[in-house]
Amino acid sequence: MTVTLEVSDNVGTIRLDRPPMNALDVAVQDRLRELAEEAGRRDDVRAVILYGGEKVFAAGADIKEMQVMDHAAMVVRSRALQDSFTAVARIPKPVVAAVTGYALGGGCELALCADFRIAADNAKFGQPEILLGLIPGAGGTQRLSRLVGPSRAKDLIFTGRQVKAEEALAIGLVDRVVPAAEVYEQAHAWAARLARGPATALRAAKECVDAGLETDIDTGLTIERNWFAGLFATEDRERGMRSFVEEGPGKAEFV
Repeated sequence: MTVTLEVSDNVGTIRLDRPPMNALDVAVQDRLRELAEEAGRRDDVRAVILYGGEKVFAAGADIKEMQVMDHAAMVVRSRALQDSFTAVARIPKPVVAAVTGYALGGGCELALCADFRIAADNAKFGQPEILLGLIPGAGGTQRLSRLVGPSRAKDLIFTGRQVKAEEALAIGLVDRVVPAAEVYEQAHAWAARLARGPATALRAAKECVDAGLETDIDTGLTIERNWFAGLFATEDRERGMRSFVEEGPGKAEFV
């Protein structure tokens, strides 16, 4: 399998395994969508890690495969490509990307689909599609600009240059930079912590933030208000408040 889902302690790791560079060909894209949807459905998966292994996250699309596609073929394929990445972005659970080595083109776009990004100190990010006479096609023009702002996104997309981990951290492209040997360990610790949290409230928080960014403030506040009130019907809310009153903050155990 080029992509696998392994579950341990309520943390699901979606692992890219297509040596040497984890090129994102059609088979990988389709498998990513399948496993993202599976991780979203499974009750034993409470948080998700995106991981490409110790050496490389993903160096982008399979250029040889794309080279033989004409306009008609890409009109059809481009929707499936975007749908695969959108499925990852819409996993209704916390998702962290553990990035080592290269995260270029589609690899960078995949990392952008996570809620949080932990990068190795040797990681490099970029959207080099312009060097092929193309633009990012798996969400890069949209998710990158929302994350780092339009000016910085245009710099990376227009030039196709690679960004080292330190600069990626400075512009907000990643959230934490750690030694390469610690990337997966720290990603798992982040995911495991949230896997112990209130699943419905975490889903609500993710949906409120993500949906709110796509709309006006009044609509966003309505989404928040509806979820906030709805959570009062959950057992986790009862447990959380009872624990706070009886034991103090931060000691609740959720189901």
